[in-house]
Amino acid sequence: MPEDLRNRVDRQPTVAGLSEADLLARIFPRLRMEGGHASSTLLGPGDDAAVVAAPDGKTVISIDTQVQDQDFRLVWPNGYRTTGFDVGWKAAAQNLSDINAMGANATSMVVSLTLPIDTPVRWVEDLADGLTAGIRNLGATRCSVAGGDLGRGTEISVTVAVLGTLDGGRPVLRSGAQPGDILALAGTAGHAAAGLALLESDIAVDSLNPAERVFVDLQCRPRPPLDAGPAARAAGATAMLDVSDGLLRDGNRLAAASNVGIALDPVRLAQLADLLSPASALLGGDAGQWVLGGGEDHGLLATFPDSVQLPPGFTAIGSIHALGTDEGPGVLIAGRAADTGGWDHFAH
Repeated sequence: MPEDLRNRVDRQPTVAGLSEADLLARIFPRLRMEGGHASSTLLGPGDDAAVVAAPDGKTVISIDTQVQDQDFRLVWPNGYRTTGFDVGWKAAAQNLSDINAMGANATSMVVSLTLPIDTPVRWVEDLADGLTAGIRNLGATRCSVAGGDLGRGTEISVTVAVLGTLDGGRPVLRSGAQPGDILALAGTAGHAAAGLALLESDIAVDSLNPAERVFVDLQCRPRPPLDAGPAARAAGATAMLDVSDGLLRDGNRLAAASNVGIALDPVRLAQLADLLSPASALLGGDAGQWVLGGGEDHGLLATFPDSVQLPPGFTAIGSIHALGTDEGPGVLIAGRAADTGGWDHFAH
């Protein structure tokens, strides 16, 4: 970093110079949605607890955490500097995707934020802006931030819990896939993994052209297809899950939960890999491995009866079959068992 820029960064006010009340006063206005809070948030930030409605008497809930130097770096090897906006957007996206994977609509969100005292105040404000922008721009129009917690620590940690509603319907579980079903994907596969490879490379981020930079953007600010979950439930999806850890690892989870076999279509996989050619040409990486093992795209993997017309946004990528006598649940490609690959928090 140039010396003059480093000095400007060093002079930015940090959270150490503010009280908790002062910092919250900067955050709360940035969490308000246009027109106020979502209708399900009956009482928002400011009291000891929020009050939210459960429109149909059932509540879908999920929680996820991002930790500095585990889930993101403040400065990546290729020079990209992670903004608070990036982390806020991703915190919203990955949690909204889990609600989406149940076929539900998100209704409210609570956030726990742990910060070192040298964190710039502007970074925290950007995080609040990223949360709000993620909710709004990804299409979670019925959701808003209802409250949360703020604390001090040695590293940045952002935990988000999201509530959702099924609008009177039933959740789509991982365990419902049936032999003869079509396996379909909504969203991208391998794009975030290609972005991660670029972030971890020595190819300067400023040198990337738009076709290459898009992968970095999708790693830092995923775009889960939030319309696809409720649409899949309405269309009769038999099983569904969020692809956060890669097609193979998550496919194996679905297969194990449903006690079935999954056959992935090699032609469809090759088409998905072709979409990654700008990054693979630059890095010399294996686009096929990004498709199969790369997580954090937060697409949806769902199964449908073959009599059902796939909802908009879904593409068939395989099929479900009954297990043979000596076959356990798992994923096959061209008749061969595939390595699970994918992301594992405790193996990396």
